[in-house]
Amino acid sequence: MSARTRYAAVALAAALAAGCGGRLSSPYPLPHPAPYPVRKPLAKAQPRGPVGAGPAKDARPFTLVASGDIIPSSPDVLRTARRDAAGTGYDFRPMLTEVQPVVSRADLALCHLNAPLGPLSGPFTGYPVYQAPPQVATALKATGYDSCSTASNHVLDQGVPGVSRTLEAMDTVGLRHVGSGRDAAEGMRPAVLRAEGGAQVAQLAYTYGTDQKRRPASAPWTVNLLNVEKIITDARAARRAGADVVVVSPHWGTEYHTAPTKEQLTLARALTASQTNGRPDIDLILGTHAHTPQPYEKVNGTWVVYGLGNQLAGGMRKPEGNWGTLARFRFAPPRRAGQRWRVTRAQYIPQLTDLGPPLRVRNLARTQAHRDVRKAIRAAVLSRGAGADGLRMGG
Repeated sequence: MSARTRYAAVALAAALAAGCGGRLSSPYPLPHPAPYPVRKPLAKAQPRGPVGAGPAKDARPFTLVASGDIIPSSPDVLRTARRDAAGTGYDFRPMLTEVQPVVSRADLALCHLNAPLGPLSGPFTGYPVYQAPPQVATALKATGYDSCSTASNHVLDQGVPGVSRTLEAMDTVGLRHVGSGRDAAEGMRPAVLRAEGGAQVAQLAYTYGTDQKRRPASAPWTVNLLNVEKIITDARAARRAGADVVVVSPHWGTEYHTAPTKEQLTLARALTASQTNGRPDIDLILGTHAHTPQPYEKVNGTWVVYGLGNQLAGGMRKPEGNWGTLARFRFAPPRRAGQRWRVTRAQYIPQLTDLGPPLRVRNLARTQAHRDVRKAIRAAVLSRGAGADGLRMGG
């Protein structure tokens, strides 16, 4: 890193900390300031590079949590973040206070950023062309997320510079990312995480396409597009490099539809059927884009979440756009060498973006309010028989 690049990174780090209301003394928001409890050091992101040699002989179970679309630049979200920062920058952390315990207590936590991040000076814009404050990266790290998929139909809303700014902000706060890249090597590289118990998890991410600007032919690595052959090839490469668990995060489906499309069902069957030496190439699929919860289903022995819904959104076109789920899976080591890590517990946690004011993300498993929303989410999540395979509501 050159002196100029290093200076720019330090300047951005200081600005991101100050932009959250001046409550962080470091751009790396651990330990968390009140009201965020200190997260026990469970998951450690590894430096970029090969996954490694696999788990230790005494590898232990781990818990993985994942959430849906984060849309941080709608007008009401921006107003709330501005107010929560007491007029100094933007602070997205208070909006996520209720779900922070679920996220931070997981061994690994994955999110999905559905908007490019802009410069500190803005401007910040909502639908249809997104640009969000970079301080959202600080909030996601403070909430407990380890890695965030960035492949979406909005990834190129601000062109190639938007991709670079987004990934720079995530790097600055220590948040891993996958699905877009600043160069060919980064675009091909999975996000690799190691749980404290020894398991190595590779996350891959892809989108069905982009809205405002096409992926430039001169820089195809800016975003990964859905292609069954490529996904399987990438998953096998991650496995050869030492990944114990391979997670695929596809951005797919039809907005505001609780039922998965024919394309989603077909792709899920193809991906979960792919094996190498009798071992599935993919261990978990976590879908986004529908903006409302879609079914969880066990397909060919592998859990598929067709749509997690929204993690954080402002006023959406339909009320269902403010619904979401947190998926929580407990993985156990294989009984014998060469076998897959097994999901021993599968849970969903219903959530709602309460528009307030103030706007807050609610954990519906921890309240008696919003019974109708909780019931509707349950119906969607269990609509393809996941309950018979052991899926339960978590808390």
